[in-house]
Parts: sequence; C-alpha cells; structure tokens
Amino acid sequence: MMKILITGGAGFIGSALIRHIIGKTADFVVNVDKLTYAGNLESLASVSADSRYAFEQVDICNRSELDRVFAQHQPDAVMHLAAESHVDRSIDGPAAFIETNIVGTYTLLEAARQYWQTLGESARAGFRFHHISTDEVYGDLDGPQDLFTETTPYAPSSPYSASKASSDHLVRAWRRTYGLPVLVTNCSNNYGPFHFPEKLIPLVILNALEGKPLPVYGRGQQVRDWLYVADHARALYQVLTEGAVGETYNVGGHNEKQNIDVVRAICALLEELAPAKPAGVGRYDELITFVTDRPGHDMRYAIDAGKIQRELGWTPQETFESGLRKTVQWYLDNREWCRRVQDGSYQRERLGVV
Repeated sequence: MMKILITGGAGFIGSALIRHIIGKTADFVVNVDKLTYAGNLESLASVSADSRYAFEQVDICNRSELDRVFAQHQPDAVMHLAAESHVDRSIDGPAAFIETNIVGTYTLLEAARQYWQTLGESARAGFRFHHISTDEVYGDLDGPQDLFTETTPYAPSSPYSASKASSDHLVRAWRRTYGLPVLVTNCSNNYGPFHFPEKLIPLVILNALEGKPLPVYGRGQQVRDWLYVADHARALYQVLTEGAVGETYNVGGHNEKQNIDVVRAICALLEELAPAKPAGVGRYDELITFVTDRPGHDMRYAIDAGKIQRELGWTPQETFESGLRKTVQWYLDNREWCRRVQDGSYQRERLGVV
C-alpha cells in the first residue's frame, strides 16, 4: 500500500484519478487542492468518507503549508495535477497561470525535494514525483500524418501551454540537478463525467439541453485527440507504479476528431437520448454557431501513444463513440451537479455564503 499525495485532486482529471485509486487499489490518497473555481469536492462524494482518503485545502504556492502536509502525511509519491488549464482564460489573464503552473510547481518541487532528502534509504529509493502535463506544450503539428512523440520539440502557442512547458522543464531540471525521481506524462484532450462546463464537450451538451447556441471557433476544423478521463486515470496510476524514473510517456486516446465533428456527434446522441427539446428547437445541430477563432489557435494535436503501450502495456478501453455516449448520458443523469456548478452554489455553500 502506498500513500499518494495528489495536487489538484478536486479538479476534473484529479478527481477521476482519486476515484480510480480509492475504488481499484489499496492505496491511501491525500488530496491537496486550493479549491479555485474548477475545484469541486462534490466530484469526490463517492470516496470522501473512505478511511483511505484525506483532504487538505492548500495552495501549492504556500511553502509552509506544503511542508506541513508532507511532514504530517509522509507520502510515498506525489502526483502533480494542480494547474490553471483553460486556454481562453490564459489569454484573458495570464498572471494566474504563471503563478500556479510555474511558481506553484517550483514550490512543490522544493517541498518534495526537502522531504525526500529526509527519508531513509529504502523510502528515498521508492519515492516518485509524477508530473502530469499536456500535449499542448508541443504546439501545432505540421502535416496531417505527424504525431507528437516524447521527443517532439516544445513550441507552445498560448500562455497556458507556455506555463505548462515551463513546469515540465522545471521537473526535468530537478531530476538532472538534484536527482529527484520524477516521471512526466503529456496527455491529449480529456473528456468524461464531472468535466467543468466551460470546456467544449460539457458546454455543448448543456447549451443544447437549454436551447442555447453551440459556439464553435472558426469553422471547427481544429483536430484534437480525445482521451476518456477514466482511461487517463488508469494510465497515470500505471506510470506511477510501473514507469521508469526520468522517463516521459505520452497518453492519447487514438481518437482524432475535428471540433465540428465532435459537436455534431453530441447533437446526434442528444437526438437519441434527449429527444424532448426546448421550445423553438427543431434539431440540436441547428444551434451550432460559428464564432471568431481564438488568437494563436493551434489547428491539430495528435499523440503517438506507442511508448506507453510497448513499455507498460496500457491502451485505452473506450473508443470515442463509447466514451462520448457514456459522457452524454452522465450529464443527462446528473443535471443537479451541473446546475450547482453553473449557478455557483457548489462554491457558495463551501464558503458559507447563502
């Protein structure tokens, strides 16, 4: 049994990872999360009462609090997911991305390094710092057959991806300079249950159900590789427990889709699963609205996930079709969770505000 400190565990991917670990392993989880707007403890309701789960509301930029958490909980590993992650928000206000993604990662690395150096020989040898990153650090692919590999040069396009690229470099530098036993993963676009409604797939689902426009950047020709979040959680745990120290593993879903095709697929599923539409709506796809493209928008991302398959035996279990159907059905079945996120009550109650 391990004790794993997970930063950002109340977020979309972090909460999926915690549900996987508590549900499928014997390990203990310490969830360290600042609880910004994207952190929602309601996503962890199914595991929050488990004796192998603990929560610490801590900002990863707060060194003294991190030192306390490490000393109190004595983790065997760190899985670092805490990050500002929305590209549009990074364009409007990059400062928070620099603070959390760069300064926060530095602060966490230093706290982890100091703690690691105090461990006995066996615990030091077994300790792992797993940094979870994104394929957006690689920038835009040139040709239609190109794929991101673990050695693709970094060329980030947005303040978000630049801040994640910076954090990746910090983690690798702490390995080379200080010997900290690190692992890095770069993943493609995640989707699935409990996704914050500002992201494409949940935004389209919920807007369609309310008869609102379905905004698509440009002509919707941007290509992304879609990874079901439960598949990603399995991959992350497998990298932590089986991956080679110092290595990077790309995690992708083998599901390249244009954004417009994703939106149309959601509309088709809603026609089947939610045929009773809002007043005035004929077909869901009639709500598709093309809007001005975002600045610096990369056209195509695609992951070569061959290394993690060859070396660790991981492959995604969900196709895009099966994963999207599960996702749409989850949002239909969990309208109260969605309502509480949309109206902000999940935050107000936490803060004691009526």
